[in-house]
Amino acid sequence: MKRFCGKYAHVLAAFALVMTTLVANSTCCFLVHQEPLPETAKKLRKF
Repeated sequence: MKRFCGKYAHVLAAFALVMTTLVANSTCCFLVHQEPLPETAKKLRKF
């Protein structure tokens, strides 16, 4: 497992950044709950 994480760590980091950007620019599809975004994720918003 260490070898896998070491080999693909940059891919996982890029995927995490893309997912954070997508989440920062969208809202929750459920009406009852949406957790507040951290300040670092708010910097990735495009509007």
